Amino acid sequence: MKEKFLKEAFKEALKAYEKGEVPIGAVVVKDGKVIGRGHNQRIEKKNALHHAEIVAIEDACRNIGNWRLDDCEMYITLEPCIMCAGAIMQSRIKKVIFGAKDEKGGAVISQYTLFSDNKLPFKVEFEYLEDKKCSEILKKFFKERRSK
Repeated sequence: MKEKFLKEAFKEALKAYEKGEVPIGAVVVKDGKVIGRGHNQRIEKKNALHHAEIVAIEDACRNIGNWRLDDCEMYITLEPCIMCAGAIMQSRIKKVIFGAKDEKGGAVISQYTLFSDNKLPFKVEFEYLEDKKCSEILKKFFKERRSK
Protein backbone atom coordinates (compact mmCIF):
# COMPACT_ATOMS: atom_id res chain seq x y z
CA MET A 1 0.00 0.00 0.00
CA LYS A 2 2.82 2.42 0.85
CA GLU A 3 4.45 1.89 -2.53
CA LYS A 4 1.16 2.73 -4.23
CA PHE A 5 1.00 6.15 -2.59
CA LEU A 6 4.69 6.82 -3.12
CA LYS A 7 4.00 6.20 -6.82
CA GLU A 8 1.25 8.83 -6.65
CA ALA A 9 3.74 11.27 -5.17
CA PHE A 10 6.18 10.38 -7.95
CA LYS A 11 3.50 11.24 -10.54
CA GLU A 12 3.37 14.68 -8.97
CA ALA A 13 7.17 14.94 -9.18
CA LEU A 14 6.92 14.18 -12.90
CA LYS A 15 4.52 17.12 -13.30
CA ALA A 16 7.09 19.40 -11.70
CA TYR A 17 9.84 17.97 -13.91
CA GLU A 18 7.81 18.65 -17.05
CA LYS A 19 7.39 22.29 -15.97
CA GLY A 20 11.10 22.77 -15.30
CA GLU A 21 10.57 22.77 -11.53
CA VAL A 22 12.66 20.71 -9.12
CA PRO A 23 10.91 17.32 -9.38
CA ILE A 24 9.44 16.75 -5.95
CA GLY A 25 5.91 15.48 -5.38
CA ALA A 26 3.69 14.81 -2.40
CA VAL A 27 0.28 13.36 -1.59
CA VAL A 28 -1.79 13.43 1.59
CA VAL A 29 -3.71 10.24 2.36
CA LYS A 30 -6.61 9.72 4.76
CA ASP A 31 -8.40 6.40 5.23
CA GLY A 32 -6.64 4.93 2.21
CA LYS A 33 -7.63 7.76 -0.17
CA VAL A 34 -5.58 10.61 -1.60
CA ILE A 35 -7.11 13.86 -0.34
CA GLY A 36 -4.34 16.25 -1.38
CA ARG A 37 -1.74 16.46 -4.14
CA GLY A 38 1.16 18.76 -4.74
CA HIS A 39 4.36 19.28 -6.65
CA ASN A 40 6.94 22.04 -6.61
CA GLN A 41 5.54 25.24 -8.09
CA ARG A 42 8.00 27.87 -6.90
CA ILE A 43 8.88 29.07 -10.39
CA GLU A 44 5.36 28.82 -11.76
CA LYS A 45 3.79 30.67 -8.81
CA LYS A 46 6.80 32.95 -8.23
CA ASN A 47 6.61 32.05 -4.56
CA ALA A 48 9.30 30.41 -2.42
CA LEU A 49 6.65 28.76 -0.24
CA HIS A 50 5.21 26.56 -2.99
CA HIS A 51 7.10 23.38 -2.12
CA ALA A 52 5.32 20.12 -2.97
CA GLU A 53 4.41 19.45 0.67
CA ILE A 54 2.89 22.90 1.23
CA VAL A 55 0.84 22.63 -1.97
CA ALA A 56 -0.40 19.15 -0.97
CA ILE A 57 -1.32 20.35 2.53
CA GLU A 58 -3.26 23.29 1.08
CA ASP A 59 -5.08 20.97 -1.32
CA ALA A 60 -5.95 18.49 1.43
CA CYS A 61 -7.21 21.21 3.77
CA ARG A 62 -9.36 22.65 1.00
CA ASN A 63 -10.76 19.23 0.14
CA ILE A 64 -11.76 18.30 3.69
CA GLY A 65 -12.67 21.80 4.82
CA ASN A 66 -10.35 21.79 7.82
CA TRP A 67 -6.80 22.86 8.63
CA ARG A 68 -6.26 19.85 10.88
CA LEU A 69 -5.07 16.79 9.00
CA ASP A 70 -5.33 14.42 11.96
CA ASP A 71 -4.88 10.73 11.11
CA CYS A 72 -3.42 11.60 7.69
CA GLU A 73 -0.21 10.36 6.14
CA MET A 74 1.95 12.23 3.68
CA TYR A 75 3.99 10.51 0.98
CA ILE A 76 6.83 12.60 -0.43
CA THR A 77 9.46 11.82 -3.01
CA LEU A 78 12.14 13.67 -1.02
CA GLU A 79 12.81 14.10 2.68
CA PRO A 80 11.17 17.36 3.82
CA CYS A 81 13.12 20.56 4.45
CA ILE A 82 12.81 22.52 7.69
CA MET A 83 9.96 24.69 6.38
CA CYS A 84 7.93 21.73 5.17
CA ALA A 85 8.61 19.68 8.31
CA GLY A 86 7.22 22.60 10.31
CA ALA A 87 4.12 22.81 8.11
CA ILE A 88 3.60 19.06 8.45
CA MET A 89 3.76 19.32 12.25
CA GLN A 90 1.47 22.34 12.34
CA SER A 91 -1.14 20.61 10.16
CA ARG A 92 -1.09 17.62 12.54
CA ILE A 93 -0.18 15.03 9.90
CA LYS A 94 0.35 11.74 11.71
CA LYS A 95 3.03 10.10 9.56
CA VAL A 96 5.41 10.94 6.71
CA ILE A 97 6.85 8.42 4.27
CA PHE A 98 9.56 9.63 1.88
CA GLY A 99 11.43 7.95 -0.95
CA ALA A 100 14.77 9.78 -1.06
CA LYS A 101 17.04 11.40 1.50
CA ASP A 102 18.04 15.05 1.21
CA GLU A 103 21.62 14.94 2.42
CA LYS A 104 22.00 18.74 2.18
CA GLY A 105 18.80 20.00 3.74
CA GLY A 106 16.71 17.11 5.02
CA ALA A 107 14.96 17.88 8.28
CA VAL A 108 13.93 14.35 9.31
CA ILE A 109 17.05 12.13 9.27
CA SER A 110 19.77 13.73 7.14
CA GLN A 111 20.73 17.14 8.52
CA TYR A 112 18.13 17.65 11.24
CA THR A 113 15.78 15.39 13.19
CA LEU A 114 12.78 17.61 13.80
CA PHE A 115 10.24 14.80 13.97
CA SER A 116 12.31 13.13 16.70
CA ASP A 117 12.98 16.29 18.72
CA ASN A 118 11.44 15.93 22.17
CA LYS A 119 11.44 19.72 22.65
CA LEU A 120 8.79 20.21 19.97
CA PRO A 121 5.10 19.81 20.87
CA PHE A 122 4.02 17.87 17.77
CA LYS A 123 5.10 14.32 17.09
CA VAL A 124 5.18 12.95 13.56
CA GLU A 125 5.96 9.34 12.78
CA PHE A 126 8.19 8.86 9.74
CA GLU A 127 9.56 6.19 7.49
CA TYR A 128 12.28 6.32 4.88
CA LEU A 129 11.12 3.96 2.14
CA GLU A 130 13.98 4.14 -0.36
CA ASP A 131 12.77 4.40 -3.94
CA LYS A 132 15.55 4.80 -6.50
CA LYS A 133 13.22 6.59 -8.94
CA CYS A 134 12.76 9.40 -6.46
CA SER A 135 16.48 10.15 -6.25
CA GLU A 136 17.22 9.38 -9.91
CA ILE A 137 14.78 11.97 -11.24
CA LEU A 138 16.43 14.62 -9.07
CA LYS A 139 19.91 13.65 -10.26
CA LYS A 140 18.73 13.72 -13.88
CA PHE A 141 17.07 17.12 -13.42
CA PHE A 142 20.16 18.76 -11.92
CA LYS A 143 22.51 17.13 -14.42
CA GLU A 144 20.40 18.58 -17.24
CA ARG A 145 20.38 22.00 -15.57
CA ARG A 146 24.17 22.04 -15.21
CA SER A 147 24.69 21.09 -18.85
CA LYS A 148 22.69 24.12 -20.08
